[in-house]
Amino acid sequence: MDIFDKIKKNFGPLGQYAQKAHGYYMFPKLEGEISTRMNFRGKERLVWSLNNYLGLANMPEIREADAQAAKDWGLAAPMGARMMSGQTKYHEQLENELAEFVGKESSYLLNFGYQGMVSIIDSLVDRKDVIVYDSEAHACIIDGMRLHLGKRFVFPHNNMESCEKQLQRATKVAQETGGGILVITEGVFGMSGDMGNLKAIVEMKKKYNFRLLVDDAHGFGTMGATGAGTGEEQGVQDGIDVYFATFAKSMAGIGAFVAGEETIIRYLMYNLRSQIYAKSLPMPLVIGSLKRLELIRTRPELKEKLWTIVSALQGGLKERGFNLGNTQSPVTPVVLSGSVPEATQLTFDLRENFNIFCSIVAYPVIPKGTIIIRLIPTAMHTLADVEYTLDAFSKIKHKLDSGEYAAGEMIDAASM
Repeated sequence: MDIFDKIKKNFGPLGQYAQKAHGYYMFPKLEGEISTRMNFRGKERLVWSLNNYLGLANMPEIREADAQAAKDWGLAAPMGARMMSGQTKYHEQLENELAEFVGKESSYLLNFGYQGMVSIIDSLVDRKDVIVYDSEAHACIIDGMRLHLGKRFVFPHNNMESCEKQLQRATKVAQETGGGILVITEGVFGMSGDMGNLKAIVEMKKKYNFRLLVDDAHGFGTMGATGAGTGEEQGVQDGIDVYFATFAKSMAGIGAFVAGEETIIRYLMYNLRSQIYAKSLPMPLVIGSLKRLELIRTRPELKEKLWTIVSALQGGLKERGFNLGNTQSPVTPVVLSGSVPEATQLTFDLRENFNIFCSIVAYPVIPKGTIIIRLIPTAMHTLADVEYTLDAFSKIKHKLDSGEYAAGEMIDAASM
């Protein structure tokens, strides 16, 4: 069979909806300045779908730092991979400041979070080692484990009893192979919003010999007294052996970092294929990240404002009978019952009649019969935004429960 013929017959679980969904439900275009209000298809909408948690994206200080760095350095500098010709004192400064902020000896910059995590897993383990991981681990973790040639055991999401059983299995295998054990989980799970039970996992170190890798993309900047992440929030930052976070969420930028013991970070610097064979992070992104980290450290009111909005939004939704699952973070999943056509009807109603833009998740990403409206509150939202949204959600819930959305078929984006 011709490869292209195979592709044309099967676009994949998400791609099967491409013809009807493209440009509206998937790959929508939000235009204008990054804000709580942006234009979608020529009309202003109240936006709840940007991971701009602390509102840094369009702060004047940030825009000025980005613009000045671009003027001073351009986007080409530094040229080459860091190992060969792309190393600068500013890259090292950012690494040192990040390590200090999250309470680790050392850190290393990564060009992107996704490829960085894949490469970290690939570098840390070999075929003799065993991985134990949470079933709801992010796709970058899953893809990293696909490169692993050894054993791996999964435990149901945050099920610590099962986690211990998998550690027992992993210990037996490691004893046979002469390898080690790596446990992987997340600080804050991006879809459900609940925290990984880091405290319980760290406690298991007293009984089992393993190292812990935590993906804290959504926890960095939002969780903990200083914003240093979920480990700080749970009082176990020292128990995290390899700490990972991205700049794409609270930092509102591009890049990522991994932090831990100095010797281990030095090992990763010399073994992360995704960085060894990639151009160094451009200087404007490094200088801009230094400014972003400075504001996270020195402007605690940003995180306080974020949590004011989070509390008002999540509290209001719960009072109105909405199911938010077990979220413990700014991530706000509103869980509803309904089909894919109902999800499109509901989304269309929110965007066109209530002028609210938020992300909708349905089958096949989640089980059939479930709809998740994923809201991301930020420090830029206002309590008035919250009240308007709560009122709108009460109305769309009534329509969904009464079967009003069930009457129609999936709204075809191509026909709009």
